[in-house]
Amino acid sequence: MKQKHVITLTTDERKQIQEIASNHTISNTIRKRANILLLADNNPGKPMPQIEMAKRCNVSDITVYNTLKDYTTKGLTHTLKFKRTKTTNPPIITGDIEAKIIALACTEPPKGFARWTIRLLTQKTLELEILQTVSRETIRSTLKKRNFALT
Repeated sequence: MKQKHVITLTTDERKQIQEIASNHTISNTIRKRANILLLADNNPGKPMPQIEMAKRCNVSDITVYNTLKDYTTKGLTHTLKFKRTKTTNPPIITGDIEAKIIALACTEPPKGFARWTIRLLTQKTLELEILQTVSRETIRSTLKKRNFALT
């Protein structure tokens, strides 16, 4: 079967990739991509099949395919840089909101209750419109982060 993405590295590229592949301070992901490119190079002879490359580099065959595709379409620098595909969500609880929740937990509990519970704090947070929506787990983890005990 003919490979869809044929890799032919220049001498400079090969040298640069070998340095990356042998550098143990670089992430494993980047080193594995570098090794895939070295194994796929047409210059030293016929490259091995992608499934064999995947086994040698301890990655999936899809990773090999995507690495070769990235190199042929976007170039070496794009292929050998760390890519974060998922953007992180901004935190729900900011410092100001956290302070309001802790201040609320320090006040007297509602009538009929001996102490604050996570459920009561969650209800009161929504009631006072400190947050529009919030789960009990968010309130619990906020208090735990500050080693705040409700006892």
